[in-house]
Amino acid sequence: MSQTACRFCGAPVDAVFADLGMSPLANSYLPPERANGMEPFYPLRALVCGNCFLVQLEEFETPERIFSDYAYFSSYSSSWLEHSQRYAEQMIERLGLDGNSHVVEIASNDGYLLQFFHDRQIPVLGIEPAANVAKVALQKGIPTLVEFFGRETAGSLAGESSADLLLGNNVLAHVPDLNDFVAGMKTLLKPGGVITMEFPHLMRLIEDNQWDTIYHEHFSYFSFLTVGRVFEAHGLRLFDVEELPTHGGSLRVYGCHDDDQANTESDAARELRERERAAGYEELETYLGYGRRVEADKRQILGFLIDLKQQGLRVVGYGAPAKGNTLLNYCGVRRDFIDYTCDLNPHKQGHFLPGSHIPIRSPEAIREDKPDVVLILPWNLKDEIVQQLSFIGEWGGRFAARTPELTLLS
Repeated sequence: MSQTACRFCGAPVDAVFADLGMSPLANSYLPPERANGMEPFYPLRALVCGNCFLVQLEEFETPERIFSDYAYFSSYSSSWLEHSQRYAEQMIERLGLDGNSHVVEIASNDGYLLQFFHDRQIPVLGIEPAANVAKVALQKGIPTLVEFFGRETAGSLAGESSADLLLGNNVLAHVPDLNDFVAGMKTLLKPGGVITMEFPHLMRLIEDNQWDTIYHEHFSYFSFLTVGRVFEAHGLRLFDVEELPTHGGSLRVYGCHDDDQANTESDAARELRERERAAGYEELETYLGYGRRVEADKRQILGFLIDLKQQGLRVVGYGAPAKGNTLLNYCGVRRDFIDYTCDLNPHKQGHFLPGSHIPIRSPEAIREDKPDVVLILPWNLKDEIVQQLSFIGEWGGRFAARTPELTLLS
């Protein structure tokens, strides 16, 4: 096995954070005509760098293969749309954005967020590598460039298209060439401009045992300490941070040029750095015991599902998220446990989950079929889903979700 070099600092990386066996790409949903074909599986093994403490996956597939035709459309989650609208309103007020400002979003998906700036007559630009998703944004009137972002794209846009606000939600973790990406942000940000990036917080992954958020499309897993070093290496400085409930616990970091005197470091940024240091996030030992917790959780999940089936209960899933595919494939769960799953996204309906080959149906199937238990795979949206499917109580149906242990919801 060849030695892996750290995605950020280049140091040799061989310490294992979590080994989830072999798994297909989490968003590679199978159309019916491919359901019986060969399917590639890759090692799903998270490593940790002993030098900079970046938790990372090895790269087995190119970003072009993973993201050029993507099945994730942000607009199908009502709670995510509400989160995005609140963010836009907050940034417009905090930064004083108006018709003379320019907002650029990297990995802008289907225009789910930029629409809220666009509606306020603030000029926007989306950069989105998945042509099928970008097409939906363009239909909404959101200017969108179909490209992967990095130094080259930033260089071609710098000047008239430079950003007063440069943002990216759940993209930083998806970038294999981390240094190229952050260097590109430095190039595209106007003097005095602000960057915001949102991504799942490594501290939440560890403390709440969210190992199912590890999948091949997520190349990196960040603590605030480590992401600060990445930005600093490229002439950028993180000056503020918010801890958000999204995706089970995310950070929204605020960055600026390192010579920007207007944005001084916040108390929240200082406090989080101190908290992570105190919790051992700059010590290798903190990371090395995590794999045993993952193995124990797998046994608990299988025991829970076996118990339901031994009671003669019919179990179906709700949602077809990447995290659900990690869980099902690592635990070896197939149609002997879960008859099918349902998803609001019509681009997934009629397909099969990768690896497990569990069929994906419309949510209407639950009302017609009346299963005993609905297993919520996107546990971060469980409150939204429980509300949407409250009708299962009419026949005594119950919900199950990880909270963080897999359990029946009361």
